[in-house]
Amino acid sequence: MSGRDGRDVYEYALLRVVPRVERGECFNAGVLVYCRAKSYVAARTHLDEGKLRALDPAADVPGVRAALRAVEGVCAGGAAAGQAARDDAGRRFRWLIAPRSTVVQPGPVHTGLTADPEAEAERLLDLLVR
Repeated sequence: MSGRDGRDVYEYALLRVVPRVERGECFNAGVLVYCRAKSYVAARTHLDEGKLRALDPAADVPGVRAALRAVEGVCAGGAAAGQAARDDAGRRFRWLIAPRSTVVQPGPVHTGLTADPEAEAERLLDLLVR
C-alpha cells in the first residue's frame, strides 16, 4: 500500500569493505535497499579494486567479490539465498544488516521515501558508492 503521493517508505544500508578489520579502514562497495510495502529487497554492488589495494595490497580481491555476490544472492532469494531462501524480503534484509566482523560489513540503516525501490537502489549506488 503506497502513501498518498505514491511513495513508500524504504530502508537502506551501505555495504562497506573493511580489508583489515583490525585497522578499521573502510570504503563503500554497495547498498542494500528494502521496501516492505513492495516486498522488495536488493543489493547493488561495485568494488573499486584500486581502493581495496590501497588499504591492503595483499587483499583477496576474488574473496571480496564473492562476499558481495553472496549478499546479492541472499537478496535475490531462491537457491542463491542458501538457508535464507524461504525467508521473506524483510527477514533477508534484517539478516544482512546484522553487525558482523567480516571483510564486507553493513553500515547503519537509513530511511527514505520512493515510488520505485529498484531505481532508488541504482540512484544510491551512483550517489554513495561509485
